[in-house]
Amino acid sequence: MGQDHGTEAEVAKPAADEHAARNALDHAVKTRDASVMDMVRRSIQHRQVMLAFQPVMQAQTQGRVAFYEGLIRVLDETGRIIPATDFIDTVEDTEYGRMLDCIALEKGLAELGRVPGLRLSINMSARSIGYKKWMRTLHRGLDQDPTIAERLILEITESSAMLVPELVVSFMDDLQRRGISFAIDDFGAGYTALRHFKDFRFDVLKIDGQFCQGIATDPDNQVLVGAMVKIAEQFDMFTVAEMVESHEDADCLAALGIDCLQGYLFAAPSVRPPWRREDAARRVG
Repeated sequence: MGQDHGTEAEVAKPAADEHAARNALDHAVKTRDASVMDMVRRSIQHRQVMLAFQPVMQAQTQGRVAFYEGLIRVLDETGRIIPATDFIDTVEDTEYGRMLDCIALEKGLAELGRVPGLRLSINMSARSIGYKKWMRTLHRGLDQDPTIAERLILEITESSAMLVPELVVSFMDDLQRRGISFAIDDFGAGYTALRHFKDFRFDVLKIDGQFCQGIATDPDNQVLVGAMVKIAEQFDMFTVAEMVESHEDADCLAALGIDCLQGYLFAAPSVRPPWRREDAARRVG
């Protein structure tokens, strides 16, 4: 007796169920993306966009700040502060992504102008290089204070840099002549072609947190991070380990030769960084 394959209706039903489930998922994703877009649009329209600041610490002297990173935040309709991870992937390819890059840069430059000793990194997408408003914002900020360029670090993710590598190389060359530094962010998470990597000449290499979390007990990641440190040394780059959350990981990373550490072990991103708290205390006093 041959194997029973069931009726055509019985065979078709799972396929129909799968198709319906896929349509439901697509609809849910589109609804979520539309909601995120609407939240970002309202935040930009009502100027409810801000920077949160997280310190990047020296690895060998872990109580000393090397620089701060300014991370974009928006407020939703209830006034909650929403981190970039909740919206940046949805808007990065859109006009809202360019507008957020402009606002982050504008606010970062203003902070550098207000705080003379501050060194600050600001995130940008390679897509903003050809965005005229972003370039105008940058040059206007640099022209206001000759010390700002040497205190500004622009962070470009590895995946973004690889979209238009030749354009990024030219852009970096122009601005490095003015004293600006560049960091390649989330290194190891994307697909850098090493032939392009040789041309980029980044100043800072930020190692993606997936390699740093739990590294003290992960021999494989110790080897991988050690290799990244060697690459950075060859190209005269400082290294930053991201998402450092334990003393054991911090000590392991320092032993591997990492220059700087960033993560919740030291501080969460805050919209009230130390210099603002000090200013507020002085005003009260």
